[in-house]
Amino acid sequence: MSSQPAVVRGEDGVARCWWGDSTPEYRAYHDGEWGFPVADDARLFEKLCLEGFQAGLSWLTILRKRDAFRRAFAGFRFEQVARFGAADVARLMGDSGIVRNRAKIEATINNAGRAVALVEAEGSLAAFVWRFEPPARPAPLRDDELRALAHTSESRALASELKRRGFRFVGPTTVYAFMQAMGLVNDHLEGCEAGESASRARKQFTRP
Repeated sequence: MSSQPAVVRGEDGVARCWWGDSTPEYRAYHDGEWGFPVADDARLFEKLCLEGFQAGLSWLTILRKRDAFRRAFAGFRFEQVARFGAADVARLMGDSGIVRNRAKIEATINNAGRAVALVEAEGSLAAFVWRFEPPARPAPLRDDELRALAHTSESRALASELKRRGFRFVGPTTVYAFMQAMGLVNDHLEGCEAGESASRARKQFTRP
């Protein structure tokens, strides 16, 4: 087990999960996004794609490039991305603002088409994803529990269904990180102030 404190109090006096106080980008992301429930299809698709781009990299690298990704991929409006062709792949491979990995770029375009088909079948990406929300935990996670938690039965089920529908770069660990970020679970640690805010947001959230 790490000797690092599970929750740290930043220079601003805010108590955060240890990982959320390391940089200004992480503070903003941790305090206002991570663990807060999302029902917007474009944001859900964006996060699923960016988790795929993160594979082998740090989330901070992706977070710092997120605005460039949004410009490059039409705001992650999947109806538009699904129409990207060879010229767009070439454009994206030449864009130094994003991660220039051909397999991940082509997977994102593929996944956009799969998302269009999923919405036609299910009504919305949000309605589909939120079916896999796990039961609420009786108590906040401890640090050792969070560090050991790479995937769950729900993330494995969602990953399997996404793969069945033709999505790529959607393994159970990637999908669990997506679920954590989009508020399907609240994995803020005990004593984290943002965790309390995320818990309130989840209670007020109307599931799609």
